[in-house]
Amino acid sequence: MKKITAILFMIALVFGCKSEKKEIEIDSDTDSKEILKTIDNWNEGWDAKEVELAIKDYSENTDWTNAFGDRMQSKSELRQLLTKIFAMDFVMNGEDSYVNDDVQFLTDNIAILRSTNVRTGQKWSDGTLMNDRYINHLRVYEKSNNEWKIISHMISQAQEKK
Repeated sequence: MKKITAILFMIALVFGCKSEKKEIEIDSDTDSKEILKTIDNWNEGWDAKEVELAIKDYSENTDWTNAFGDRMQSKSELRQLLTKIFAMDFVMNGEDSYVNDDVQFLTDNIAILRSTNVRTGQKWSDGTLMNDRYINHLRVYEKSNNEWKIISHMISQAQEKK
């Protein structure tokens, strides 16, 4: 009797644990365009030295780390850092060209965007020209109140291979 009870319990457990994966309902074209627009806002903010435009798409509690290891853990901290950076003319020289934009939806309200920015014409603090910089971005988005906001942004720079 114990064996039969154990077998029935195992069968019930197997069928009871059967789960069906719910399809993620996303208007991927519209949502992807909205997410990719954040790169435009970031770049236009940098070009015009408009901090508020550059950080427009960040959540209030964003986690942002640049290629030099500077970490900001709020939109307010990011605002303060960019205000300082935008005042440095040598940093602001150069042209950006984004390539390889790749949006992936992890859930219906979480997405990631991987992109590469090829920055040309930037200068060092002494005025000498930098080599082209290949800057990788990994942005994590959360959709809240029908808006995609950046909750995490990690920037890394690939060094030249010799």
